[in-house]
Amino acid sequence: MSADTIAALEARVVAAERLAQRAYDRGAVENVFSKYMHLHNVFEDEQIKPLWVKRGTPGIHAQYTNVGVYTDYDSVMAYHSGRPSPKGKLILHETTTPLIEVAEDGQTAKGFWLMAGLESGLADPANVGAMPENLYEPVDKNVDGKRVWTHWVWCQYGLDFLKQDGVWKIWHFRCLEVSRAPFSENWITFAAKNQVAFEKDLAYFGDDGKAVFMPTPDEPATKKADIYGPDRVRKLDVALPIPYKTFSDVEEY
Repeated sequence: MSADTIAALEARVVAAERLAQRAYDRGAVENVFSKYMHLHNVFEDEQIKPLWVKRGTPGIHAQYTNVGVYTDYDSVMAYHSGRPSPKGKLILHETTTPLIEVAEDGQTAKGFWLMAGLESGLADPANVGAMPENLYEPVDKNVDGKRVWTHWVWCQYGLDFLKQDGVWKIWHFRCLEVSRAPFSENWITFAAKNQVAFEKDLAYFGDDGKAVFMPTPDEPATKKADIYGPDRVRKLDVALPIPYKTFSDVEEY
């Protein structure tokens, strides 16, 4: 076998190894976000925290609404702290249609998902004023004297991932709500009310039925989700992942 043939075979092996590693990394990235969502659905936020990049990592940030952005490790972790799971609360976010690209240098990755799910719980009637009345089910649907909150919800998620110590971690997180609707109303007639509610940063209902809001963001949001409205055409909020060499070639989520 000639030296040229051996060199060509070695090059093919190297290329195959790189392709195999990127395929493996793609699966690992998808698993990180899938694990995040499974844990989020059952309020296991302490297990979510290790999925994030470590303290001191430059550029960490998370944005969940159009209100603001968390740009510090501690503020991101504050979002994942103390989230209660009172009786009657049910969140089920089902992610689908992943589009994932791992950088050629193997150090970062970008992922985009769709989500369809539901969010529900019970609120003390005395606390209903914290959110508009029309976000709840009618009073005749009360359960054990509590107001009922049952929403269908549809979102997009855009995440950037960073490989640290050989393990993929969440680096940047965007939740872009598309639409939602109470169980008793359709998403078109509800759309105008949704615009108002989305600006309030409601996080959950606590064990006492009180509305609890997200921690104060570090910065106001400059990138905003185009929440559905019947008076305008839908558009893609962020760029979809495309093949890239290194993270400086792309825009962060």
